[in-house]
Amino acid sequence: MCAYIYMLSVDNITAGMTAVGLVKLVIAQANLILKGGAEAVVLEIAKHYNAKVYTAEYDKASTFDEYRNIDIEVIGKGRNSGKSRMKQGISYASAFYNFKVKEDYDVLNAHIAPSHWASNRNEKVLWYCHTPLREIYDLYSYRMGLRKPYQRPVYAAGAKILRSIDRGMVNKIDRIVANSMNTASRVKKYYGRKADAVIGGGVDYKKYRNGGFGRYFFYPSRISPNKRQDYAIRAFEIFKRKHKGYRLVLAGQVSKEEVHQRYYRRLVEEARKVGGIEIMSNVKGRRMVDLYAEARGVLYTPINEDYGLVPLEGMASGKPVIAVNEGGPKETVVDKKTGYLVNSEAEMAERMGRIAVDERLAEDLGKNGRKRVVSEYSWAKFFKRFDIELSKVR
Repeated sequence: MCAYIYMLSVDNITAGMTAVGLVKLVIAQANLILKGGAEAVVLEIAKHYNAKVYTAEYDKASTFDEYRNIDIEVIGKGRNSGKSRMKQGISYASAFYNFKVKEDYDVLNAHIAPSHWASNRNEKVLWYCHTPLREIYDLYSYRMGLRKPYQRPVYAAGAKILRSIDRGMVNKIDRIVANSMNTASRVKKYYGRKADAVIGGGVDYKKYRNGGFGRYFFYPSRISPNKRQDYAIRAFEIFKRKHKGYRLVLAGQVSKEEVHQRYYRRLVEEARKVGGIEIMSNVKGRRMVDLYAEARGVLYTPINEDYGLVPLEGMASGKPVIAVNEGGPKETVVDKKTGYLVNSEAEMAERMGRIAVDERLAEDLGKNGRKRVVSEYSWAKFFKRFDIELSKVR
């Protein structure tokens, strides 16, 4: 069922006047097959506006349980898990390129690429851009390097075609809201278009807590080469040379795609060699909250992450966050105040050592982080700004 929400008149916002318009919202999302940051944002928006979600693939067993309460319709061929990223991307792109919303709506809110290709046959589209498709843009060379030589010409040709069509679809979009300044810079670089606004995703800080400072560091994220769990393992290996009795806990889902399965096997072997490392691939919601709550600190090491909800969840849990000094974390983590931004595994290990020997420091950084999340990253603040952007799509 479409969402009915009261919207603030843009002309009267500064005057503090009440809602005067009514808008119907529908959502387009590439897939719902994992428990990731984008899926969490889509879920909150769907719940807030009671919006229907169109997706090219839905696996209720592997994404957030709350999606069972959302009106979801699968378009296209449906099952794509296990296919190569290129084949999966083409299947999703085809589904949204040919998709036409049947019911009445005022705003179509697209999310993960290529759901924004719904702009081909639909009007009044607001793209909440988590990032332009990384496989054909900023991670193109990296992804190319993961392929075997005989696969590369096909990948290059496919990427070229997708870029051409993708840029045409973006030209049809009414409004682009980026989830970070980092993502906004990609929109400008690859599409030659300035994002209309930047609104970072929120966090339900009330469900997170500080349960003390245990003797382990925590890095939750889906198991993927670009999430770079191997970086965290190398940092922990350096750290444990001076600090005994600590563990590293990695938690995240593993895609059925072979490149992810191969990376997972590699991590398991590296963890075995280093010792003191636990990899958890199927962590439920409450258990995830507990792991945050009792950690000494939270690590975050992805390659130039678009935005990243993990640092926010770590800060909401009152934990210092030690993240790589690139991408989204540079916008959310305040160096030396809510945690640390680092430029190497050795530097990450040194910062881990600081909070390992000084619990008071860990506590102070964690308290600062919690205050920052409550002040800047609540869902209430997100929706106040998001309502304004929706109201501009007419």
